[in-house]
Amino acid sequence: MGSVDSQQRVLSGMRPTGRLHLGHYHGVLRNWVKLQHEFECFFFVADWHALTTSYDDPSHIRENVWEMIIDWLAVGINPGSSTLFVQSSVPEHAELQLLLSMITPLGWLERAPSYKDQQEKLREKDLATFGFLGYPLLQSADILLYRAGKVPVGADQVSHVEIAREIARRFNHLYGREPGFEEQAEAAIVKMGKKNARLYRSLKRRYQEEGDLEALETARALLREQQNISLGDRERLYGYIEGGGKVLLPEPQPLLTEYSRMPGLDGQKMSKSYGNDIGLREAPDSVAQKIRTMPTDPQRVRRTDPGEPEKCPVWAFHKVYSDDSTREWVQTGCRSAGIGCLDCKKPVIDAIVEEQRPLHERAMEYESNPDLIHAIIMEGADQARDAARDTLEEVREAMGVVYR
Repeated sequence: MGSVDSQQRVLSGMRPTGRLHLGHYHGVLRNWVKLQHEFECFFFVADWHALTTSYDDPSHIRENVWEMIIDWLAVGINPGSSTLFVQSSVPEHAELQLLLSMITPLGWLERAPSYKDQQEKLREKDLATFGFLGYPLLQSADILLYRAGKVPVGADQVSHVEIAREIARRFNHLYGREPGFEEQAEAAIVKMGKKNARLYRSLKRRYQEEGDLEALETARALLREQQNISLGDRERLYGYIEGGGKVLLPEPQPLLTEYSRMPGLDGQKMSKSYGNDIGLREAPDSVAQKIRTMPTDPQRVRRTDPGEPEKCPVWAFHKVYSDDSTREWVQTGCRSAGIGCLDCKKPVIDAIVEEQRPLHERAMEYESNPDLIHAIIMEGADQARDAARDTLEEVREAMGVVYR
């Protein structure tokens, strides 16, 4: 168990909503493509999460899963560099949720921002279900199952990671105190040798007495380098410095990512439900048509009327797609009526079509070969289950439900 370096593990998932749009690409997927080369990444399709709100009509879930995976592969998520899988193919998610439900106070779930927020937004649905209430706990189990130290989120989702941290903390507090923990931890310090032992004790004191987070990070790095202590001792010493017991479930940290705000065609957030989206695999003609018919600055009624780019939804696309000289051309041309709205839209159309060209090519390879996608997902599920079983073995042991 202790061989996992949780600080190098990243976990992220998406509900299967079918084909994705440019908002998903610029908001999440481009970041995933980058992370897969820097960390050990687990990316999963959250099909059980889809059931928490769509239990009454699950008919689209299967098709949505496949469509979304094709999009992931098309943008460059590489099954050789990351683990891709479908949540329900790894039943350990459900078992960990069940075991963690024994220690999770109801109040923690009821105060989750998404609980009240979604009930308000989806009033037409009956969301007074156990599954919907337990949604944040399933999300915590998703993260803790892989002992992922980093979860890429936007600022508005940090609270989702916070509940996973609280649950991990409570679990470690309840079950990380093995008999003779302190004596074993002290014995492990001695095994590190005099110099390292002295350094560890000094870092422990700085963290516990002064709250020095840098000392905590330095101590963790020191423990990772130790060759002459066992994995169990290393986990004990991780817990000892934090003043608790053995760290069974590491607390995840939100990995705040710079999201490019991708606006919709009408200037609102891009969303299928608003009907203002451009699909990742949209046909070039359709992209051109959608951009050409975008609303512009209402002040520009005639071609000769000057406009203000900041009041025009097209300008937000230029911020994502255009270089400085094109943006300057737009600013000057629009304000002086030197260019028309169709002139202004052309560079955006060209940039999106060009960006999507390789995506279309890669997607065709998978669309024509469903067996290949199935094989990728099956292999990913096997890899994910290996990691998940390691965690569950330790969790069962700690909770006393192992019989052998």
